Amino acid sequence: MSKTKTSTVFNEIPTKDGKLTIALMQTNFWVGDVAGNVRKMRALTQDAKVRGADIVIFPELSLIGCPPEDLLLRPTLNERIKEALHDLALIDDIAIILGYPHVDQSGTFNSVAILHNGSQKGFYHKQKLANYGIFDERRYFNEGHNQVLFDLKGTTIGLLIGEDLWQDKPIENLKNSGAELIISLHACPFEIGIQSKRKQLLDKQAKKHHLPIVYINTAGAQDDIVFDGGSLVVQADGSIAHEGSRFVNQLIMANFDIASKTFDTQIKAPLDLSEESEMYQALVVGLRDYVNRSGFKGVILGLSGGIDSALTLCIAVDALGADKVYAVMMPYEYTSNISLEDAAAQASRLNVSYTVCPIHDAVNGFHSALSGILDKDGGDTTTENLQARARGTILMALSNKFGHMVISTGNKSENAVGYSTLYGDMVGGFNVLKDIYKTDVYRLANYRNRLEDIPVIPERVITRAPSAELRPNQKDADSLPDYAVLDAILKMYIDEDLGYKAICAAGFEPALVEKVLAMTDKAEHKRRQGAIGTKITQKSFGRDRRYPLVNGWAIKGYEL
Repeated sequence: MSKTKTSTVFNEIPTKDGKLTIALMQTNFWVGDVAGNVRKMRALTQDAKVRGADIVIFPELSLIGCPPEDLLLRPTLNERIKEALHDLALIDDIAIILGYPHVDQSGTFNSVAILHNGSQKGFYHKQKLANYGIFDERRYFNEGHNQVLFDLKGTTIGLLIGEDLWQDKPIENLKNSGAELIISLHACPFEIGIQSKRKQLLDKQAKKHHLPIVYINTAGAQDDIVFDGGSLVVQADGSIAHEGSRFVNQLIMANFDIASKTFDTQIKAPLDLSEESEMYQALVVGLRDYVNRSGFKGVILGLSGGIDSALTLCIAVDALGADKVYAVMMPYEYTSNISLEDAAAQASRLNVSYTVCPIHDAVNGFHSALSGILDKDGGDTTTENLQARARGTILMALSNKFGHMVISTGNKSENAVGYSTLYGDMVGGFNVLKDIYKTDVYRLANYRNRLEDIPVIPERVITRAPSAELRPNQKDADSLPDYAVLDAILKMYIDEDLGYKAICAAGFEPALVEKVLAMTDKAEHKRRQGAIGTKITQKSFGRDRRYPLVNGWAIKGYEL
């Protein structure tokens, strides 16, 4: 493919008082539902027309949804996409910019289509493919090479997609070719602190190249990924003219003055979110979209009286409504009265369906079946795990009977070191706290309580020592370091990719570091079999961090 500029001129598009009115459609499109996405785009485009838009912009890969993964390999993909683009192009008197997968004899490309008055006027192929963390674009896409600019009533507009904006060369080439405005399409996933990084990027690129930039992002969730919106329109001096709200669908109208090459500014900017707020909202959106699009009637979870299940219950209610959430307390002989009281109190405060289902008979049944092989009074992990597996079996039975998805409640700290039971407390279709460290569980629990006059999580659930209550007087501290210490080590090892020597150099006791790292590495087989859960951190298990199940890697380094 030649490396030449492609240019399209829309002379027929009228402007109003020397202004170009741009509609940014910050919304979510269902992966794979091309026909449904077209219907949604048609309705949103008509709405934009009524509001006076000259051009409407949809996010990256919006026509097929993001991330489409191996749907991009389906043999009928090209046929479906061509039909969809033809249908959308029939909408007259407004230019449409949308992301789609382009398939031709040269390969498959992550592309932008320019549609207007009955035909596709042009397209742009993404040049810089992201291939790190959760991104796997080189598996599916070829690199594009052409610059694409189009003129819209006196304004020359350049197109970019995703990673293109994070690199200097694509925008520099557009500037040198005469671009006066940049439109950049994105499906940028949420992680802690991502909005400030976006603002820094746009400020840098706008100032460096003296170009106003329109940044449109997806909102909503797909599987374990949440897209948090936060679309931005910035002036050539880097100042923010418009900012989309986080985690919600939104139509943003921006007026571009053709003479001055500046945007109008929004009357009121959205509130800045605290770290706890954006984490919590991401968890709510992730669970909501996964459950609703999976077709389940609601969710069911084991409510133990502990902090993890308490926080999970709050998120489930906020995501789906109390009428779609079912909590089951499954006590055994080691379950404390405090746990029973606190579980019942929280269920009442959140107005969810609540059932107490003791597991004594189930556990005794296991022991009876294993009579002569297992010693009931042995007190080892086998007998503890039987309790967890009895609870998992009950939850799955209720799921089968009533059609509710089981959601598990394990946090990232527990998942990291394997402090969980396969086919027991790990059962479920979705793990809400999968990417939330234990110390952050406490932060989010306190955050959620601050939103109510009467805390929905009983205070002693937060303050009492955490325990799985699988044996008399058990505490998590019997098996694990203090969570503040554990999480600090785990964040260095997982999120920062630091090794044994570097972590020890940070002041942690070498024997403890070795123990935590060994536990983490040995638990990979558990994590592979666990449910998916919303990505929150920079390095989530599953997509971001993938280790071989069995390996001979030496924790301390090369050793003979």
